[in-house]
Amino acid sequence: MIGIAGAGAFGTALAVALARNGREVMLWARDPTQVAALAATRRNERHLPGVVLPANVSATAEIASLAGSDVVLLAVPMQVLGRFLATRAPNLNGKSLVACCKGIDLQTGAGPSATMAAHCPMSARALLTGPGFAADIARGLPTALTLAGGSEALQHLLSTPSLRLYTTDDVVGAELGGALKNVVAIAAGIVIGAGLGASARAALMSRGFAEMVRLATAMGGRAETLAGLSGLGDLVLTCTSPQSRNFCYGVALAKGEDFDPGVTVEGAATALAVVALAKKRGVDLPIATMVAALIARKTTLSAAIDTLLSRPLRTE
Repeated sequence: MIGIAGAGAFGTALAVALARNGREVMLWARDPTQVAALAATRRNERHLPGVVLPANVSATAEIASLAGSDVVLLAVPMQVLGRFLATRAPNLNGKSLVACCKGIDLQTGAGPSATMAAHCPMSARALLTGPGFAADIARGLPTALTLAGGSEALQHLLSTPSLRLYTTDDVVGAELGGALKNVVAIAAGIVIGAGLGASARAALMSRGFAEMVRLATAMGGRAETLAGLSGLGDLVLTCTSPQSRNFCYGVALAKGEDFDPGVTVEGAATALAVVALAKKRGVDLPIATMVAALIARKTTLSAAIDTLLSRPLRTE
């Protein structure tokens, strides 16, 4: 059996995809009311409307129910992962864990792998990341993701005919690719929301990718990992689609519009964490720095644009 902790859009989508491939899935949600609704309607209309849960997906609000799982996928937001594991480690330590979140913890500066290691040191740990929207995965549309740090057996367990997983041993590169692309996606949304055009977005994506590579390699990741699914692939998806929460958040930020506080935007907290991390490493991240400043309301949109455009000319 495969356990999934977190019944949001992505956790539900993975449950549907794996169950359709014949896996028994136990889907955990913290809210008993949500669990009752999932069991009664076989739908998660709030997070993934129109998708029906297969019969081999069971829902539970008891974390102990995941004890019989061979693998537990942690589909909770990055800023929640540490607190989640801190209170539930006795039920999960020793299980094979796969983090499905992208980001850097604002309080600790740690990514998903280090967070899992801190709370569940006896567990085998992996990271699932890359360009995959929950709605596409749930509908069975072709999707390719990166499984970082996972075994070949785990790769085969979590792959389906429409969900293709590629493995890598570069956990640092894969982790930072997934975290940093969300920050660049916010910046891309700001560009479009401010009416700066498609050419400006393309330039922003290119220079943002350079920042991703710069920080990842400074922290021990490999540049070629960033050029793969977990970096460039995810960057393209989240910077160009209105399905991207981070992109839409950036658009709203540029227009001065309110954004639904109930929607998780991993890149917002990650931007602040990344800037602090880069400062310690002496890595220059001008785009991420401007995004963090805008989110923290330490600068205006016009000032941020002027700052980026007035940087000294240089070679690429």
